[in-house]
Amino acid sequence: MALAAASTSAVPPESTQRALGYPSLFLLVLIGALVPVVPTGALVSSAAVVAFHQTAPFSLALVFVTASLAAFLGDAALYWLGRRGLRSKNGSRWLEAIRSRAPEERLAQAREKLAGHGVAVLVLSRLVPAGRIPVMLACLMAEWPLRRFARGNVAACLAWAVTYQVIGILGGSLFPEPWEGVVVAVALTVVVSAVPGAVRRLR
Repeated sequence: MALAAASTSAVPPESTQRALGYPSLFLLVLIGALVPVVPTGALVSSAAVVAFHQTAPFSLALVFVTASLAAFLGDAALYWLGRRGLRSKNGSRWLEAIRSRAPEERLAQAREKLAGHGVAVLVLSRLVPAGRIPVMLACLMAEWPLRRFARGNVAACLAWAVTYQVIGILGGSLFPEPWEGVVVAVALTVVVSAVPGAVRRLR
């Protein structure tokens, strides 16, 4: 009994989890959009697992709003910085960072698809691992204004947040303990991220 009481007291109450969790999720997804090294998909899935096990209403909705808003703002900021770099004679480190993450072959594919399908390619690019940056650079090279990019990116960020949240909900529904669901959700996001690269290597 004493051990159970101690373990229960060691777990932060839901109010504390929410007060810390949503701002942390927002900040990490925002940083991940600007610096594409943070596994933002896994973060959203993990947050969805925790929200699934909470008793407070609208927890999953708050995860969705937080993640999609942070992703949208991060993408918009990175695109704006990229446009500034294009207009500058000396470029910018942000534009160079975007270019360094867009191999020539993938950039050429992105430009071709963007010319043929427009906004639909932008929406799909956020659902394909490592697809966002080449399409963003293609939009920059096509001289899309920020407003046009932002309109298309709204749907992209909403679809992205829904996709990874569903992965988290599936993981959370399989196990009674949140940490077990988080492990499964992270594993699923790793598999989803690895599949396109494996297919390209096989080809």
